Amino acid sequence: MNWKVWNTIVFVLVIAMNALANLLPINGKTTGEISNQINVLITPAGYAFSIWSLIYILIGIWIIRQFIGDRGESPVYTNTWPWFIMSGLFNIGWLLVWHYELFLLSIVFMLMYLISLIMLYRRLTEARATILEKAPFSINLGWISVATIVNIAYVLKVNGWNGFGLTDEIWTMIMLAIGAVLAVLFRIREGDFLYPLVFVWAYIAIGVKNMGEAEMAAFTAFIAAVVILIADIIPWRKKKLGDSRHVPGLIYFVGTVILFLF
Repeated sequence: MNWKVWNTIVFVLVIAMNALANLLPINGKTTGEISNQINVLITPAGYAFSIWSLIYILIGIWIIRQFIGDRGESPVYTNTWPWFIMSGLFNIGWLLVWHYELFLLSIVFMLMYLISLIMLYRRLTEARATILEKAPFSINLGWISVATIVNIAYVLKVNGWNGFGLTDEIWTMIMLAIGAVLAVLFRIREGDFLYPLVFVWAYIAIGVKNMGEAEMAAFTAFIAAVVILIADIIPWRKKKLGDSRHVPGLIYFVGTVILFLF
């Protein structure tokens, strides 16, 4: 079997596993029910997870396009299929360990999922993929970047980490700032406007969830979302991070986040 068939098989398996995770559900609990067992401030409101529908629809279109004409023979597919398959397998693996509450192991699978998406994204860039060809993975990578932060925060809380004496709210604000910087740096380096928009979506949902409960965390999430959106609108020229023309913008951004945090 060639890469087109393997891509399709893995995609179908991912969809099936996600469906089973919530319809059976696996091990008696849905993915969201496990997440809600403890209150982690940086977890977005439930509605934000609907982004998975968009991700899978876009990946489904990407899969279908490989069978149209000779598109499947382009580097967009021939150079990326190993990483696409690995990302799907790590997605499935994460669901299994999460549902059986092997939380430390879930971090390993989440990180491997993240790395495989990064490599897939790099291969798409090298293949000079169009915005439409990269869109499913820009959004997927953005969401898994956020999910990795949330996953680690969840596992730390499950294991009783004391946060070096800092409160959960302060740590949430710190992680929101770090994530915001990551989103903007990615925007500058890759010239990709979709990746930061995922952070905006997630941060608004984090703010909504924490309103009335952790006001400073909610305020930070909303402010960071606005700053990311503004930075996303700026027409950065795709350059290496070392380009001095980016320094003033980065200083302004980081300073703005710190100002509103403290």
